[in-house]
Amino acid sequence: MKNLSQILLLFFTVSFLNASTLNLAISSNPSRLNPILANDSASSTISAWIFNGLLKFDKDGKITTDLASSYSFETDTKLIIKLRKNVLWHDDKRFTSKDVVFTFNSIRNPKIYTTILSDYIKVESVKALDDYTVEIIYKEPYFKALEIWMVGILPHHILKDEQNMMTSKFNKNPIGTGPYKLKTLKISADIKLTANSKYFEGKPKIDALNYKYLPDPTTVFLMLKQNQLDIGSLTPLQLNRQIDDEFKKNYQIIEQQSFKFTYLGFNLRNKKFKDIRVRQALSLAIDRQELVDILFFNHGRVCTGPFLPGSFAFNEEVEIPTQDLTLAKNLLKQAGYDERHPLEFEVVTNTGNDIRVKAAEIIQYQLQKAGINMKIRVMEWQAFLNTIVDPRNFETVILAWGLGLTPDAYPIWHSTSDKKKGHNFVAYHSKKVDTLIEKASVMVDREELGTTYKKIYKRISDDLPYLFLYIPNTIQVVSKEIQNVEPAFTGIMHNQKDWIKKEREK
Repeated sequence: MKNLSQILLLFFTVSFLNASTLNLAISSNPSRLNPILANDSASSTISAWIFNGLLKFDKDGKITTDLASSYSFETDTKLIIKLRKNVLWHDDKRFTSKDVVFTFNSIRNPKIYTTILSDYIKVESVKALDDYTVEIIYKEPYFKALEIWMVGILPHHILKDEQNMMTSKFNKNPIGTGPYKLKTLKISADIKLTANSKYFEGKPKIDALNYKYLPDPTTVFLMLKQNQLDIGSLTPLQLNRQIDDEFKKNYQIIEQQSFKFTYLGFNLRNKKFKDIRVRQALSLAIDRQELVDILFFNHGRVCTGPFLPGSFAFNEEVEIPTQDLTLAKNLLKQAGYDERHPLEFEVVTNTGNDIRVKAAEIIQYQLQKAGINMKIRVMEWQAFLNTIVDPRNFETVILAWGLGLTPDAYPIWHSTSDKKKGHNFVAYHSKKVDTLIEKASVMVDREELGTTYKKIYKRISDDLPYLFLYIPNTIQVVSKEIQNVEPAFTGIMHNQKDWIKKEREK
């Protein structure tokens, strides 16, 4: 008996010593670890480890199965999804089609406020045909018919009797199907997750995730330099000027295009900007490549339109605008502006984003060469939204949009989105674009959808409701202790369950 006790003690000691932890940083507290309520980035980040959707994007940005084993359209409005039969919730209960129906009903529940509700307006019904088959009927063909099922699925057996999901204890103690389980969650403290030994794709090779609560970016950078984090991000300045050979010896540097673009938006209600010659002149007067070079030390690219390179909607035929001061001045003259009556306007942007403020200053300097006077106003974010953006009280603004792999042109570019709290706050109206967006919204053929979105891209780029400026790169660093990291279009986390953490060589 004594020998058996010694063997067990040795086993657990060795297991503990061999346990690996991936150390990351998080800058804010998650509000709700519930996939249909996770509106902030911290909640979304942690929830993604705990829950799975029926479908997901693969490393190349193509749709593939997750909790589903297969899917097929029987008609343009009838989708059949077969579910995996080997999936367990973290409490060892079996995952079934009941959970899918419950999740849909929760999203549509008027007592539950979720920002994703609009994605499901075209869903007529979701029905369990058996424990592992789901039938989804749409009111009409829908171009996002598959993407909406990437939302994390909720457990019916835990939440079916919940009176108020908005305040449920589940939101701080979630049970999912994902590769990691929540271990500890405290306000303004580290968040710990442990590997799910019964994960349907196999237990992750790294045993635990530790998100260190670090609200200050400077502290994150210092901890990276001290090798206390396994993954982090660098600014172009840090990459070019503030890391040394020792840092590069310890970390692999992975640079990729981000999923956001920055723009200068015109208030198209304003008389001066209704004239497309004025917008064209401003576009010709700025040097976008100089912006990328100065702001990002060339770690970025010029933006040519509303959808991101690499997505099905990107139009490669739209060329990068080149600076032409002579043509810019001629267009301004045609529009009634000259040295005695120069074009003058104000641009407003927000504090807390030094890059945008610097971009405004560079643009201001560039426009002066064409005889254009641009004033800059910088405001606190909430005041900026409440007094400038929402009431449409601006001439121009500098802002950014983050976009998913399946862009939806409707909220930003359709005329009907020019409304209170709507995203089309620049008042862009184009009958041709409206028609294309409406046609695209009922397409299920991906090739046809791509062709139509490329036309939308070209038309918006020609109309210049925005000056599309730049797309910054993301610069991530990963400890060289981590093996099997495979950078891809969708990032580095797509194969995290296969990562191995080994001790750094002394």
